[in-house]
Amino acid sequence: MGRTEAAAMIPGIAMFWVAVLGGAAPHTPRLRLSFQELQARHGLRTFRLERTCCYEALLLDEERGRLFVGAENHVASLSLDNISKRAKKLAWPAPVEWREECNWAGKDIGTECMNFVKLLHAYNRTHLLACGTGAFHPTCAFVEVGHRLEEPMLRLDLQRLEDGKGRSPYDPRHRAASVLVGEELYSGVAADLMGRDFTIFRSLGQRPSLRTEAHDSRWLNEPKFVKVFWIPESENPDDDKIYFFFRESAVEATPALGRLSVSRVGQICRNDVGGQRSLVNKWTTFLKARLVCSVPGTEGDTNFNQLQDVFLLSSRDRWTPLLYAVFSTSSIFQGSAVCVYSMNDVRRAFLGPFAHKEGPLHQWVSYQGRVPYPRPGMCPSKTFGTFTSTKDFPDDVIQFARNHPLMYNSVLPMGGRPLFLQVGAGYTFTQIAADRVAAADGHYDVLFIGTDAGTVLKVISVPKGGRPNAEGLLLEELHVFEDSAAVTSMQISSKRHQLYVASRSGVAQIPLHRCAAHGRACAECCLARDPYCAWDGAACTRFQPSAKRRFRRQDIRNGDPSTLCSGDSSHPELLERKVFGVEGGSAFLECEPRSLQARMEWTFQSAGEAASTQVPAEERSERTTRGLLLRGLRRGDSGVYLCAAVEQGFSQPLRRLALHVLSATQAERLARTEEAAPVAPPGPKLWSPFNVLVTMGDITGGMRRFVRLKAPCPCTLQAGRWPGLLRGHRSHFYSLLSCYWARSSAPGCPPTHHARRNPRRHRSTNDKKPGTGGPQSRAGGAPVPGGVHQRSTQRRSTVPLPGGRGAAMGRASGYPASITVRPDRLQPCAQSRRLPAAACAAGAHLPGARCPGSLPECAAE
Repeated sequence: MGRTEAAAMIPGIAMFWVAVLGGAAPHTPRLRLSFQELQARHGLRTFRLERTCCYEALLLDEERGRLFVGAENHVASLSLDNISKRAKKLAWPAPVEWREECNWAGKDIGTECMNFVKLLHAYNRTHLLACGTGAFHPTCAFVEVGHRLEEPMLRLDLQRLEDGKGRSPYDPRHRAASVLVGEELYSGVAADLMGRDFTIFRSLGQRPSLRTEAHDSRWLNEPKFVKVFWIPESENPDDDKIYFFFRESAVEATPALGRLSVSRVGQICRNDVGGQRSLVNKWTTFLKARLVCSVPGTEGDTNFNQLQDVFLLSSRDRWTPLLYAVFSTSSIFQGSAVCVYSMNDVRRAFLGPFAHKEGPLHQWVSYQGRVPYPRPGMCPSKTFGTFTSTKDFPDDVIQFARNHPLMYNSVLPMGGRPLFLQVGAGYTFTQIAADRVAAADGHYDVLFIGTDAGTVLKVISVPKGGRPNAEGLLLEELHVFEDSAAVTSMQISSKRHQLYVASRSGVAQIPLHRCAAHGRACAECCLARDPYCAWDGAACTRFQPSAKRRFRRQDIRNGDPSTLCSGDSSHPELLERKVFGVEGGSAFLECEPRSLQARMEWTFQSAGEAASTQVPAEERSERTTRGLLLRGLRRGDSGVYLCAAVEQGFSQPLRRLALHVLSATQAERLARTEEAAPVAPPGPKLWSPFNVLVTMGDITGGMRRFVRLKAPCPCTLQAGRWPGLLRGHRSHFYSLLSCYWARSSAPGCPPTHHARRNPRRHRSTNDKKPGTGGPQSRAGGAPVPGGVHQRSTQRRSTVPLPGGRGAAMGRASGYPASITVRPDRLQPCAQSRRLPAAACAAGAHLPGARCPGSLPECAAE
């Protein structure tokens, strides 16, 4: 199968999977805001460094009010209030000799042999820990940022550089996942130059450095690390565990399925110090379980098995946070999903049966034998046992942990299915952040999902039925990057209500809410179902949960404005707008709702009738997202058309349009009347490719000023060409302009220009004395005709271009029968470029180019 045939199959396959996943089309956001709209009206701010890419590491410091950014060869410190101002940057390039070695190893010196900063952590009150690839020489450094109350600073301590092996990847294409707990760094990374030795590594601190078993596919099988979290288990710190989230090739997959990628969650105990005789300097408490995000179906589950990102949302109970994870698929159709997990379900999987391979077919089954004590994966503490160190574990415990790192039970999402999924939308989820918001009718989790198309989706989790069932509603789609670069990292500040988004091309800052964008009416604000916003009686504004403001209207759970906004009169009365059409032609009635989720309804009231009827769906009418197109207009189509947006069962009038269908005779009479009018509105714009848009009025005004110069330069254009110009033959007009430009540079002729409207610059011939450079004299003493104020010849002249107002304007302009210029200053035909005849007929012009036969000496062409 060729590439063309495969590409042609993708839409059909996508539609097939849409049907399999419940028949729902891709979710449409209620609001879709472009980069330009966000930047102009909604507080989008951006930051980028010159000739720098790959902004991957973000560290949010609420105490200092700074956002630290790791990028190619740089570390930057930005203000959380406005990342575009008060930015500080620190250059941290790789040494020249390292770059040369990287180049000798076959790497690209311009794109790979750089220092890509992969991780940033707050090490203590005054320093950050930063690690980068160092041109395939991983290195770490301590960056001094000063005390919290001091002026922001950024200084690299070159005397304290450390080896970054096991902390940062060698290859800039590999991701790094790490967490700093106290002075200990836990990281999941490729620890060798070839990118084959993947490990979970502990470094720094007082405890010994530990890692996973090397080159053992039962432990790690080509993993891609995503996130690492420290989650306490109880009040006793000895029970604390570190959880790693990654995806890898499944060792439990049958050969018939081939290579299967699965998502995992792994655990280690923070107080693990390795074994005494076996697993020395290796983890003895490492376990892993499969993380499932799938849609149940009658013919099997549809799995989203490519874990992309995880966000830990704290709750009142700090031991049981929620885990929001985004997944994509490895199959041919493009789909992404968000699944929510409870930490209790994760712990339950690690307390379940172990996976074991046995039998003649070496199938993976639940281990039914004796599990040694203490149970593998348990932390040595007084809470669950009598052991105080992993070095005290019996040998059978260590051996069992080495051979059985995989759990048999998987971790399932809350509700048994994804909270939110998107199929065939043209993008893939890459990052996620969440915020818990207090609303009038409860607390809601708002998700911000980054995509590989440079957009951020705002999704709200709304309860559906009983707990823990919920559904995700897509509220907004925000284009935060103009170049549509994939989102690589996100940080959220609930305190400042700001979201910080990083990509390959830069960093963006966007507020969490845009209440004014939802509309100016109570119904629009309620239909938005945005927990950040509420109707205060006059506008849609930020909601503040307070007993003093209970009158504010908000309905997040149902989004029903019929009761909340029943007596609201904030929506202005619709003004009737006139639209004209010609019998037999077409007319477009424009009406675009603010909400993309609204359905448009059109009603029609014929002239002289009081009742309104629905506009029928027929061949002559076509409904679009921006209005109603009527073809083959008839006189009976005249009347008033009312456009209304229907959303959640609520109808809101948007536009009232009065259509007048004219006969061909009426339209022609009206056109002649407008053409004969002394002052007419600007005509159609003719020359848009170069953004030089003028009308015939501009031309006639400019040519009148040119004629008043009465230039003595000898070059005659025949008077017979003027009627051709008035008939729309623009090539003759350019003949005139050619002489006009030649005259501007001819010796003895004053420079041409456009007269300004400022009366101070248009003085009469008596305003200045002779010999002073005024209108009556020049350097040679010859008078300058026309009394036009002189300007520097270094300034480039501008010339009006043709526009269509018809022959009446030309006859009224009073053009002379001939104009003279000097032929010795005209550009020779042999040296000038020749424009195609079609371009000349369309009125095109380029400097130094000519149309065939445009000049007198070129008449022989």
